[in-house]
Amino acid sequence: MTSARSRLGAGSALSVAFALVAAVVGLLAPPAVPEVAAASPDLTIVTAATYDVRPSDHLVRVRVDATAVNHKSDTTIRRYYYDSATVAVLPGTRNFHVTAAGAKPHVSVSNATRRYTLLRVAFGKRVYSHHSFRFHLTFDLPDRGGAATRDVRIGQSLVSFPVWAFATASTPGSSVAVRFPSGYDIHVEQGDLSGPTRDGDSVVLRRSSIGNAAAFFAYVSADRPGSYRETALTTKVGDATVPLAIRPWTDDPAWGKRVGRLFVRGLPVLGDLAGVPYPRTDQLVVQESVTRSSGGYAGLFDPSSGRIEVAYYASPFVVLHEAAHAWFNGALLVDRWADEGFASYYAELAADRLKVDVSPPRLTPNLEKARIPLNAWQELGRDPAETESYAYAASLELARAIGERAGTDGLARVWAAAAAGEAADQPVAAPPGTAPESAAGPPDWRSLLDLLETRTDESYDDLWRKWVVRPEEIGLLDDRATARAEYATTVTAARDWQLPAVIRQALDAWQFDQAVALLGQAREVLDRRPELEQEAAIAGVTLPDAVERDFEGAQSLRVALDEAAAELAAMKAIEAAATTRPANPDVVTQLGLLSATPDADMANARTLFAAGRLDDAVAQSESARAAWISAPELGRQLAIRMAVGMLVVLLVFGLIVRSAVRRRARGRSAGSSSGAPSSARSDLP
Repeated sequence: MTSARSRLGAGSALSVAFALVAAVVGLLAPPAVPEVAAASPDLTIVTAATYDVRPSDHLVRVRVDATAVNHKSDTTIRRYYYDSATVAVLPGTRNFHVTAAGAKPHVSVSNATRRYTLLRVAFGKRVYSHHSFRFHLTFDLPDRGGAATRDVRIGQSLVSFPVWAFATASTPGSSVAVRFPSGYDIHVEQGDLSGPTRDGDSVVLRRSSIGNAAAFFAYVSADRPGSYRETALTTKVGDATVPLAIRPWTDDPAWGKRVGRLFVRGLPVLGDLAGVPYPRTDQLVVQESVTRSSGGYAGLFDPSSGRIEVAYYASPFVVLHEAAHAWFNGALLVDRWADEGFASYYAELAADRLKVDVSPPRLTPNLEKARIPLNAWQELGRDPAETESYAYAASLELARAIGERAGTDGLARVWAAAAAGEAADQPVAAPPGTAPESAAGPPDWRSLLDLLETRTDESYDDLWRKWVVRPEEIGLLDDRATARAEYATTVTAARDWQLPAVIRQALDAWQFDQAVALLGQAREVLDRRPELEQEAAIAGVTLPDAVERDFEGAQSLRVALDEAAAELAAMKAIEAAATTRPANPDVVTQLGLLSATPDADMANARTLFAAGRLDDAVAQSESARAAWISAPELGRQLAIRMAVGMLVVLLVFGLIVRSAVRRRARGRSAGSSSGAPSSARSDLP
């Protein structure tokens, strides 16, 4: 406040106030200074404010060079003067001092609030009509410590604070200069300051001839590579011992304690919630930084080096989110929205289990205005800030919806399959000990959808249509639905047979035209299976496993079709041979079969068929068939030959008998001629 007095007695009080401008980023709003009638332009003040950053002292020294001008005109009976003014400066300031040439001014605090500090500057002299008074006000803006997100931080590694300008209302001409030591990377986070420019050993931001100091505000920050004080910690995640290196700035030990404690407590809980082993064997480095990422996610994770940069102001939610990136970092899931969404999802769950208050991003109606398909979310730094904020909030919203549908155990199965590199579709009821079929790489948005549906038996197509896909990708979901419905039908038709891997590979690659064509060929083979089984029953054979083997392992299903056709032909041949077997063979037929083994040939044919030796089986059945067909004729020929043989034998025998009789007769004649008595007797029976 200023006061005007008459030399003739008590004058009327006039007041002037510097317009206060809060800092930026919504941390400080401009304080309201009450209007006082006739305060301006009777006394105006224009200032040149210089902010001198002193990191080693953890403060900013502010010098305000002010010029006060009395615009009030004297009258014939009154002479007006000002002998004080009220100056509003930043809250939390101290060490006020004022000087002026030819006067002994004095400064005192008249009011201090969380929004501003009100100073009364006594000029130490009277400033009469149309005269001016120059004074120099200095004070310190200290870093008082406290919360990481405090408005004022002045240290060797980081500097951030609000900048105000000072002038009476409607008085142009004030200026601001902010001086930093060299070596800092300087940023104007909000407000209009030019530079930085080099000035000796300092780097300066400036704003000259401010038209309306009441509307001016700025917030600046600066950082430079600082030294770190590293603390080694360990924690247990399942059966794994996880080494940690917590690296706060040397002038910010509070960050190290806060973040280190959250990592030590949070990693085991995150591992338990995710349900998969901790994926790293090296040391995890957690380093304080000045990360400037939008959406409130003040952290970056480099999976190749195992280093996480966590901003000095990061909230507990962000710290847990970055810890979750030890799992969700591009190695487990490809797409940014999936990694960020599930890192947020598990950070939220872990915070609840740890009883830590967090504030996850909310998908507000205002953020909805920046809505994009999550597949359109680009890499960090390429999208506008509002798009980044929407995508972070939307990816968490989607992860929650997926988690509610899949359940904790279902998600754990998905992550286990992804970590093991398993393809989404596997053979149904594969033999024990069979190694899972492998995926081409970590799952992207397509493979993730497949993994979710195959590992949880739930549908997520609606969520993908609502949140994930771009308009041009809707058709892929339609084609996928058609192909997977055909696949499910074909799996049922295959019964205990496995569909060939080429079909699953086409599905997993989202090559749906190829998958549908292959499924059509598979149905052709499967449609032959009842015919094969029926024919095998008729032919009395055991089907070989060749069609099944060719079907399950084929790169081309034509091989299985050809094998099925060959088996049918072979069984027809065996069946045809079997029909030629005489049911009740007569003596002649039996005689024709004496030297043949058609039954053994048929048994051998069936054995050869079961072994898959189709040509040999057909040859054996043809041998049996030929034997049965030719048996009657062979029997007749053999009977004739036997009859002829018997006649020859009889004739020969008759000749032999006759010859014997003759010899005996001659013998008897010879005996009679010698006079010996004889008796007539036949030797024949």
